[in-house]
Amino acid sequence: MDEIDKKILNILQKEFPLTAQPFLVVAEKCGISEEETLKRVQKMKDEGIIRRIGAVFDGAKLGRVSTLCAARVPEDKIDNFVKVVNAHKGVTHNYRRDHDYNIWFTVSAANADELAAFLNNLKEKTGVTDILDMRAVKTFKINASFDI
Repeated sequence: MDEIDKKILNILQKEFPLTAQPFLVVAEKCGISEEETLKRVQKMKDEGIIRRIGAVFDGAKLGRVSTLCAARVPEDKIDNFVKVVNAHKGVTHNYRRDHDYNIWFTVSAANADELAAFLNNLKEKTGVTDILDMRAVKTFKINASFDI
């Protein structure tokens, strides 16, 4: 990763241009072409440096509900459990931990009933019933960006 890649990452994190051609604006700020900017962004996506480019909304202010879940998943059920979790459009994170509760994920839904339906469906489809539903009672951080 060179200095231009680092500059692109900083712009994408902190000041993504809301225009018809955002990558042209990024390119101009970096002194390179839009085509080169797009190639660099794609390379960083391919390498896993960039996972996602998109907006972050305060779901609660939009009337949505979300939760952090921790599931105790037997080793032989992990692949199917993760597949079912990842298939849900409201899942934003899903990761494995070295803990009795070994699969953790966050999920957002339009309302509490929809969220409960997802969790019940997940239990039915996977046979995993030990899932902790840990809804936030206070937000401590909404933004995570890193100076590159």
